[in-house]
Amino acid sequence: MQKNKNIRLTDIARLANVSVGTVDRVIHNRGRVSEENIRRVKEIMEQVGYKPNLIARSLAVKKPCHLVVLIPDFRPGDYWSAMEYGIRRAEEEWESYGVKVSVLTFDQYSKASFEQAVSRLQEMTETVDGVIVGTLFKEAVIQLSEHLDAREIPYVYVDSDIEEQGRLAYYGTDSVVGGEIGARMLLASMAFQGDILVAHIQHDKGSMSTQGQKRYSGFLQYLKQQGYEVNLVKVELWIGDEAHNEQVLDETFRNHPGIRGAVTFNSSCYILGDYLEKRQKHEIRLVGYDLIDPNVRLLNEGYVQALIAQRPELQGYNGVKALSRLLLFDEKPQVVNLLPIDILLKENYQFYNKVSNLLLI
Repeated sequence: MQKNKNIRLTDIARLANVSVGTVDRVIHNRGRVSEENIRRVKEIMEQVGYKPNLIARSLAVKKPCHLVVLIPDFRPGDYWSAMEYGIRRAEEEWESYGVKVSVLTFDQYSKASFEQAVSRLQEMTETVDGVIVGTLFKEAVIQLSEHLDAREIPYVYVDSDIEEQGRLAYYGTDSVVGGEIGARMLLASMAFQGDILVAHIQHDKGSMSTQGQKRYSGFLQYLKQQGYEVNLVKVELWIGDEAHNEQVLDETFRNHPGIRGAVTFNSSCYILGDYLEKRQKHEIRLVGYDLIDPNVRLLNEGYVQALIAQRPELQGYNGVKALSRLLLFDEKPQVVNLLPIDILLKENYQFYNKVSNLLLI
């Protein structure tokens, strides 16, 4: 079908054999529409290259909206880089409404760094309309949430939920279930035999993130459910200190020859994977989280058996979208919005990327 820049809602309705009202509800994601009608309308829109006239609707907007995102530092290929990609995609779609997004970053392994970023955010409070928060440091996030509640600034959680808080919405996975899936994949790859190395990977000595704590809880829960009598060997590994890590791991494997599996609960499983590759420990089955470049390389080389992924680009995209709809049209989203938990193996990881995930919206 030839694409036409002058296509109208009535044309899409006619081609899809639905009412104009149905087309409008599909475009703006409101009201009840059958899955079949949604599919037909979107298919026609794609065929004719139709894009909603956001500028026309923006005439009803009272003022520009300034959103602030608080997430960890990132490099290309990182987990948080994918989150930022989704955020910027949403910002592009909503820029005609006057939506602008500022990103404040912090060291994901430093609570002090997070608190410094929060201080910068609080200095901007008078010009901030909504906030998206990566919830790595639970107690500090709760304090920030109370500050935002007092000023009636809506906020969205991403990465992991803190259920008792007054967030507008949460976009992410069920972290406990994510831990259960990690345990299931690891035990299957070990054929339910041997001890398990649990690596806590941080900068120097720090506490586990909100996400990591919940995953670990789910991991233990699955072991208990299966009645698996396993020896968990816990180690502290430090990012950027290869000598320390090698010393700790050499001693651990020497003292615990029965270890056959290993797990990490953040995106840094490559720290342990690099060691396994260097020592040629093919017998150790490693399961980790997040499809970042160093993890993918080790997955492809066979030193990581599975990665559990959580579509960070969709989390960021939906967070911006939810705040924009609330601020511009007073449309409140569902509070808890759980995204799929993806199991990525050497055979299927190449089909998983931030662009294809956003096409699922």
